[in-house]
Amino acid sequence: MNQVQGEQKSYRMPPQDGITVAHFITVADIERSARFYETVFGGRILSRGDSSGGAVFIQIANAWLIVNVGGGPTPDKPSITLNVPQDPGSVSSFMNIRVADIQACYELWRKRGAQFITEPKDKYGETRCYIRDPDGYIIEVGQSKRDFTYR
Repeated sequence: MNQVQGEQKSYRMPPQDGITVAHFITVADIERSARFYETVFGGRILSRGDSSGGAVFIQIANAWLIVNVGGGPTPDKPSITLNVPQDPGSVSSFMNIRVADIQACYELWRKRGAQFITEPKDKYGETRCYIRDPDGYIIEVGQSKRDFTYR
């Protein structure tokens, strides 16, 4: 059983058919990160993990985010260690959130505590900006320009 907002409920991670993509991030503090994604993006915490180190599963719109602390190699990844970002100025990947109204999201999410790197800027085919989460991950927020065709 998973605990969601004080009640006991059961959830199964999709899919029932086909595939679902979930993004996993390594965090320093699971509760802090869960609160951030819940508060800023309206994420729904589906599982708060367990005492044996289980991950937190968060549904954000139509996507899934899995957050857990780092750690050393395991039998299924014998030469890999998970860490939070060591250098906030250097990244190799980031989450990308597409929105219908970037200015409205920028204002709302700032009020909810999001730390934006810059205000929204025009870029080829879109307007975008970036948020930094509590562990230093960056999250792109973008709005496609109407009637723009990517070639």
